[in-house]
Amino acid sequence: MGSRTPVNILILALMLGIGVSCSRQQTVDLIPLEILFGNPTQIQARIAHDGSNISYLAPYEGVLNIWLKGKDGDRDHRLTNDKGMGIRYHMWMFDNEHILYIQDKDGDENWGVHVVNVNTGEERLLTPTDDEVDHSVRAELYATDEDEPTIALIGLNKRDERILDVYRLDVVTGDLQLIEEGTESSYKWVIDNDLNVRGYMHSNSDGGSSLFLRDGNEGPFEEAIVWKSEDEMASGPVWFKEDNRILYLLDSRGRNSAALYAYDTLIGEQELLAEDSMYDVTYLMMHPVTKEAQAALVMRERSEWIPLDDDIKEDLRRLSDNARGEIWITARTMDDKQWIVYYGADNASGVYYLYYREENRFEKLFDTYPELADLPLVTMQPISFTASDGMELHGYLTLPSNAEKPVPLVLTVHGGPYARDHWGFDADAQWLANRGYACLQVNFRGSTGYGKEYLNAGDREWGGRMQDDLTDAVAWAIDQGIADPERVAIFGASYGGYAALSGAAFTPDLYCCAISLVGPSNLVTFLSSIPPYWASFQKAFDIRTGRLPRYETGEMAGLPKAEADWTEQDKADIEFLRSRSPLYSVDNIRIPMLIGQGANDVRVKQSESEQIVKALELRGIDVEYALYPDEGHGLNIPENRIDFFLRADAFLAQHLGGRAQKK
Repeated sequence: MGSRTPVNILILALMLGIGVSCSRQQTVDLIPLEILFGNPTQIQARIAHDGSNISYLAPYEGVLNIWLKGKDGDRDHRLTNDKGMGIRYHMWMFDNEHILYIQDKDGDENWGVHVVNVNTGEERLLTPTDDEVDHSVRAELYATDEDEPTIALIGLNKRDERILDVYRLDVVTGDLQLIEEGTESSYKWVIDNDLNVRGYMHSNSDGGSSLFLRDGNEGPFEEAIVWKSEDEMASGPVWFKEDNRILYLLDSRGRNSAALYAYDTLIGEQELLAEDSMYDVTYLMMHPVTKEAQAALVMRERSEWIPLDDDIKEDLRRLSDNARGEIWITARTMDDKQWIVYYGADNASGVYYLYYREENRFEKLFDTYPELADLPLVTMQPISFTASDGMELHGYLTLPSNAEKPVPLVLTVHGGPYARDHWGFDADAQWLANRGYACLQVNFRGSTGYGKEYLNAGDREWGGRMQDDLTDAVAWAIDQGIADPERVAIFGASYGGYAALSGAAFTPDLYCCAISLVGPSNLVTFLSSIPPYWASFQKAFDIRTGRLPRYETGEMAGLPKAEADWTEQDKADIEFLRSRSPLYSVDNIRIPMLIGQGANDVRVKQSESEQIVKALELRGIDVEYALYPDEGHGLNIPENRIDFFLRADAFLAQHLGGRAQKK
């Protein structure tokens, strides 16, 4: 897909304003796709626990690597030399000399744990590779502790491909020691502040989950809390306070929205700390030493912090006064004197600051996308409307500037589906609005954050009421005079890609074109090919998506049943999944399609896209297919992202009449 070299901004400047004409031509310049979908200039600022260094991610030869910020006027220093997918997450060890990061190969999600020494620049892979074990190896980072500054607890499926066991890892010596074995039904290990494995979550046969705990690092685990299936998605443990007795929980039992509780593990009682009547508590802010929960985040139309500690109220006020946008504290030193703060806005680059608490002083670190300055970005508006069955739905609308309504509309559908769109900078929305389209994002039923009734209303509604919500959203936009009913497109990735295929198959007269990226086309084959380490979620899939017949016992336990072994109930379950699969309604599709796929996708296999592409081609439907051999679930390599959005740019311009950047 081309050389991974930094984009030449001077060349991009010459590209501004080059586009395809449309009947309602905007006067604003075209924003180059290389800016919107290329690498950030700098991102993910982190500070060492003692405040000695600040790290961040930035491109080197087009690939995101870890850098150290220079001191006293010195130049910034690159630490890593990744030439593949780019580093997407990094964290400091408590010795303030080592940084951990995880990396996979070509999007295969077989994460390895790597370490780099900030003083010597030495990089090492600390976990086994596929060549050393007879199956694909996947690792996760769990916990670190200031009292053992070179030790990390990680999850690793070295023993069994389906199960993440807990290992103790010394990042200096590389010593890797198994300390706790999991099961096919265990997930989300609970670690205390002394790096003891205190508990785990267990998937139950009814689709719910249980929290198992023990007093110390030895002895049997006992069931402490049971969540039914309707409660479990937004509920679970977060972390222990310093005393290792009080465990913070998110819990929706006996209420609609998930609230924050302090659970006393000794006596089994919990105290309510923060709640909202409609929205779930989503994130917590904790003190770096005491591990006290100091603020809770509720993502309403915009994210809002609920202070829980008087010591932090003034800080939150100062941070709000410092800059426009939503506030995220991404790192704090152990003495709590320095914070890394990120501000996110809907129509500007994100900005990182170093906040000195005692001095009430802010030092700007960097803009994530400085090239966005002075470009014609637009605002994002929260919206709500009533679905055809009376349910109130929520979402966001981004409109082109200087547009004469009605305008062409692109309905963009989030992935998950157990996630949500939120207010803030969205490259897709800015791209579409800049090209002359309204961008409508809907948090359809089944989306998270709005309470369990909203979430659970999506059970077994893939392609059903969840899809109807999208149809109702388009009807709302047309009724409001926003959208031109003859020029409506649907676009999404992952579940959003499935929704785009479903829109074309189940409502063939609503959309004039559709774009699907890594979207399942057949729920039967999709559920039959989930990764081995998703075994603990099979019952949840049965409830949320639809039941795939599986063997319950014996050597084949957990695997899809052979058709010869199907019962009458199994046949009914298969027929239901087929009825919600776009592939089985492909004869209804008559609009042009753009379909993208990563060859190494372990969640939505390559065959999911290729089987529907083949079916469309056999029926003479106009379909463009883009396969990326070095990608997995989504497009992480900038050249691939830009290639796909150049295709989408031209595709939408052809079918909606908007503008497009020349290739």
